[in-house]
Amino acid sequence: MTQIQAYLSLFAFVLLHAPGLAIAGDDRNIIGKGVEELPLFDAHMHYKRSAWMPFPPNVVLSIMDKNGVAMALVSSSPDEGTIKLWEYAPKRIVPEMRPYNDHFGPSNWTKWDGVGDFIEKRVTEYPHEGIGEFHLHRIDPADKPLMKSIVALALKKKILLHVHSDHEPIDYLYSLSPDLTIIWAHAGMTEPARVVEEMMARYPTLYADTSYRETDILNNAGGIDEEWRKLLERFAERFMVGSDTWVNDQWEDYDHLIAINRRWLAHLTTGSAKKIAYQNAERLFGRKIGHELFGSR
Repeated sequence: MTQIQAYLSLFAFVLLHAPGLAIAGDDRNIIGKGVEELPLFDAHMHYKRSAWMPFPPNVVLSIMDKNGVAMALVSSSPDEGTIKLWEYAPKRIVPEMRPYNDHFGPSNWTKWDGVGDFIEKRVTEYPHEGIGEFHLHRIDPADKPLMKSIVALALKKKILLHVHSDHEPIDYLYSLSPDLTIIWAHAGMTEPARVVEEMMARYPTLYADTSYRETDILNNAGGIDEEWRKLLERFAERFMVGSDTWVNDQWEDYDHLIAINRRWLAHLTTGSAKKIAYQNAERLFGRKIGHELFGSR
């Protein structure tokens, strides 16, 4: 387990078991303990090659069921992992096409000769509902033709982009077409709440998953950071939770990751918590997400 994961596990344990953390004195109709009954949509799941043997598809579904995760948006390195899960559980898995393989990944995928054709082939052969999650640390001028082709493909197929970046690549992609729908991975990862709010206000089709932002959203006292609370409530129709199972440590720590997400959701109004937990995904992907999915494939 990495140091980050060890910290998250300890933090989750403290939040869930420490006394005196009940939410009181709040007249905003917060959901509180009712959050435990909500089905969740995990908007940031990976099923990389390294997970295939220790976490076969039936185990992944049992982990989801155990944690009340009814459905997940999945991308994988390589894409075969996503297809494995989708073929096993088409009712529970929303596939998206990640343009990585065993040789090209976050730092160099745009330099893979023929990656544009590969993306188009995969989204044509399989029912991918997005392209991503892919990393854009900066926009290399040499990559602009590729970016334009990806944007054109997304619009043609009426699918979204799932982008790991700071705010500048998001601005660039929307400059290519304001008609895009984008999920901003990790809500900008390290971008402050102020910047995330500015971007959400600027682009009405910008969504965000909150994976790896849990310790920003929650404060050290077990409550919710007020700036993040206001942001999440203001744009409750465009946030979703996520686990980011990018390494097997994340799969091993999945119970704690989902518990942490339920902890901050508990501080939101009932309406906002339901939207972020699963209703936004229902609208975005045209799926019905409910308790009847548990135990199904």
